[in-house]
Amino acid sequence: MTDVTATGTALEVTASDLTLEEKASLTSGASFWYTKPIERVGVPAIMVTDGPHGLRKQRESGDHLGIGDSVPATCFPPAVGLGSSWDVELIHRVGEALGIETSIENVAVLLGPGINIKRSPLCGRNFEYLSEDPIVSGVLGAAIVNGIQSKGVGTSLKHFAANNQENDRMRASSDVDPRPLREIYLRGFQRVVEDAQPWTVMCSYNRINGVYASEDPWLLTQVLRDEWGFEGLVVSDWGAVNDRVVGLPAGLDLEMPSSNGVTDAQIVAAVREGSLGEEAVDVAADRVLDLVRKAQAGAGAVAGPLDVDAHHALAREAAGRSIVLLKNEGGVLPLAKDAKIAVIGEFAQKPRYQGAGSSMINPTRLDNALDEIRAAATGVVAYAPGFSNALQVSEEETASLRAEAVAAASTAEVAVVFLGLPARLESEGYDREDIDIPAAQLALLDAVLAANPNTVVVLSNGGVVALPFADRVPAILEGWLLGQAGGGATADVLFGDVNPSGKLTETIPERLEDTPAFLDFPGEFLHVRYGEGLYVGYRWYDVRRMGVTFPFGHGLSYTTFAYGDSNAAVDANGDVEVTVAVTNTGERAGREVVQVYTSLSGSAVQRAPRELKAFASVALEPGQTETVTLTVRRKDLAYWNVSADRWIVEGGEYTIEVAASSRDIRSNTTVAIVGDAFTLPLSRSSSLGEVMRHPIAGPIVQAAMAQMMGGLGDETASIMPEGVDMSKMMESFPIGRVGMMAGLAGGGEGVSEEMIDGLIAMANAAQG
Repeated sequence: MTDVTATGTALEVTASDLTLEEKASLTSGASFWYTKPIERVGVPAIMVTDGPHGLRKQRESGDHLGIGDSVPATCFPPAVGLGSSWDVELIHRVGEALGIETSIENVAVLLGPGINIKRSPLCGRNFEYLSEDPIVSGVLGAAIVNGIQSKGVGTSLKHFAANNQENDRMRASSDVDPRPLREIYLRGFQRVVEDAQPWTVMCSYNRINGVYASEDPWLLTQVLRDEWGFEGLVVSDWGAVNDRVVGLPAGLDLEMPSSNGVTDAQIVAAVREGSLGEEAVDVAADRVLDLVRKAQAGAGAVAGPLDVDAHHALAREAAGRSIVLLKNEGGVLPLAKDAKIAVIGEFAQKPRYQGAGSSMINPTRLDNALDEIRAAATGVVAYAPGFSNALQVSEEETASLRAEAVAAASTAEVAVVFLGLPARLESEGYDREDIDIPAAQLALLDAVLAANPNTVVVLSNGGVVALPFADRVPAILEGWLLGQAGGGATADVLFGDVNPSGKLTETIPERLEDTPAFLDFPGEFLHVRYGEGLYVGYRWYDVRRMGVTFPFGHGLSYTTFAYGDSNAAVDANGDVEVTVAVTNTGERAGREVVQVYTSLSGSAVQRAPRELKAFASVALEPGQTETVTLTVRRKDLAYWNVSADRWIVEGGEYTIEVAASSRDIRSNTTVAIVGDAFTLPLSRSSSLGEVMRHPIAGPIVQAAMAQMMGGLGDETASIMPEGVDMSKMMESFPIGRVGMMAGLAGGGEGVSEEMIDGLIAMANAAQG
């Protein structure tokens, strides 16, 4: 296969230089990972391959399905872990490292990052996604893209869009109302496109409100290109194309993988018979050629060989930042290195460090926590597996493993119990059935706690799990999936060589039944209704005032932080600059993630009690104080106005909450925001309430209403109960029918259709 390294000259070919057949061929793959070359005019093939937390480049001898053996690459923490760092600078560096490895292997595009919203904890692919919140997903997603692309290779932002489950993912329709679609599920994609311009965007398998993502001109052209200004290429997820002739003019530029020429022939036939304009083929072909040019320009930008040690060290740093200290009663952590420690749990020796499916990386090396704990400790470290993750385990074996673990715990100063989800329970391609840790592991923990209450739990899981033991265990580390260096990072945090600073980017609920999508996941009859609307993640728990095990944004440290009073002011760009002084009041150096949430009392539309709008981190030595500045973008204050079909910033006095988590508000202030000048055009179906609030028509109608109400005689008034506000009753009455009510007052002949139409025309003309 010819690739971009085979040519040293810049590609000057455009679609106008190609035959129809050649143009059509460019818009589908040559094989599983390569685009098609056109040797006649010197167009090389380029290679794209899986990510997003490492390079999964299949060896040339790999299987035809593209899931076989891949070359060794650094396995960084998957998004579920990396997102918990909330660290833009670190994530950019991880992106740079991914770009370096991609470039060394002569791959043009790394397929990632995935930034879909974690709508339900049951989604089998949640380990590939960053957060339940679009601001977190958008900001961190842009950092990854900018880091990777700084090395002359491209990214593929995925999975676009509303792809929030694996169940029936290639057929199901995500039925989402306009506001949550825009404000929750598309907002992160918009942030990445506008801030980072990924080379490609990958459309998802699913349908959105009945239309396949690969065939949706509203999604792929109107929103992505016309509104957001996307300049790159839209590629299908592998096998996501339902009808390529429909998809190509909708904005799908490249079908992957190869269809062995079948769909190329369909494109050519459609043009020949006149059902598809050739200009649509030209546009897509030129976008593919642009991608090839970018790949040529970046080819060879990084010379090998790979510095395996440096990238492993970065993976360890990233994993340490990803760990979340959920609980630490009595200062159990950090552990003394000379303590007598019992390490319990199979995950300590056989780590779960990444999810299953297309993102599986063949790591350059693999640490485990047991070896790293023993390497760092000076005291005795005993080990007992405690349980087996094998599919079939006898009762006798289970009892024996548990007894061995209890014996180890009973003679130790502290027990460190590794619990989590076996790989088979979460994977691309299917969803989880529950959020429970396996019963055998929970029974083991109960037995260990009975033998030694001084117990630390370390979790390994790609999606949220219920923690029924949270009130009984003094210390809990959420380790997620930490990549190839996670074992060393876990030891670093346990012993305090790294002070934990990760925070949750998703809520840990008390029960599955409490979760927002519980009644509407995974849907039925090929439709899944997003019935929770705007109230995804912490928004749901807050609006319902519902208890959670640990809230969004939560994460402890081995030190403590105090927040001063906050201030907020609107800058020249209309953004809100928030400042707050943060002090390290403990005895260790640490890093705090400062979060800003906003709300608007008395809003004209539904809103969550608070919504994250900005975050920043600050590293402080003991006793050090630093003023942290966070910017809330004006555009992030906007809501999607369904009637106007556009973003609107509502004016008013906004509450600004500066917080350590969504439920740990440390300081608050207010700021006055001038709203967008917008008045919805009136029509005959506009309600009297809407008309009376109109700046032009309102005073006229209010005066007429007062006259009409005065015309209601005692006989009419007597049928209404005392105290009933007639004006409120009339607010929802369409103005086009007002003549009926005027007639009741004896003046119907004075309110004509022409008068109503004239008022509407005058008001709309005055508003421009």
